[in-house]
Amino acid sequence: MSIGSFSEVKKNSGMLHIQASAEDLKAFADLATLVPGAAAKAQRRAINKTLGWLRTHIARAVGKQERIAVKAVRQRLRSYPVDGGALRGKLWFGINPLEASRSGRARQIRAGVSVAGRRYQGAFYKKVYGNQAEVWIRTASKHFDPADYPDSNVTSQTGPSSGFVGENSDRFPLAKAKISLEAVRPHFEAWSRKADDRLIQILKQEMKFELQKYLKGTRRV
Repeated sequence: MSIGSFSEVKKNSGMLHIQASAEDLKAFADLATLVPGAAAKAQRRAINKTLGWLRTHIARAVGKQERIAVKAVRQRLRSYPVDGGALRGKLWFGINPLEASRSGRARQIRAGVSVAGRRYQGAFYKKVYGNQAEVWIRTASKHFDPADYPDSNVTSQTGPSSGFVGENSDRFPLAKAKISLEAVRPHFEAWSRKADDRLIQILKQEMKFELQKYLKGTRRV
């Protein structure tokens, strides 16, 4: 039995499942019996519109809470609209630490790097690998604080890590500045409830639209 929208949170991501519950769909049972194809179309449109609404509002909320550019948050959100017969849409949210350089405009200052209201003392902003400049700090620096460089912890200078690299050689290990998104985890359940309420609101509108089309068709017969 459909239980409505719900969320799943894993180590590095969260998934929101958007669907109407069986109880909510009882209100539209008559229309679904008369024109099942129209009812399915209404559900698909309602779910896909809800996904777009949810993606916009999550990006704004997280951007404001974590002081991150909304554009950067939206890049972590991936929609899976309803396609075919399955009447469930999904919204994936990657919640591993976000590169500080994506949170806003980074500026090199005398004391280090400033970006989106954050200051990384002793850091520098430059291209080390690839074409994208990032915020880096030497791990030997007295200003290095692991809290500002999540995902950069290593067991040795030569071990693999997503945020730890060697600049020219292993004698100068670097850590990449990132922003933890752990604080968004408690919000997934609340977002599911908001999505459920929004879905029913839009579903009513879409069902009404299909009903009006159906009634117009019967008048012409």
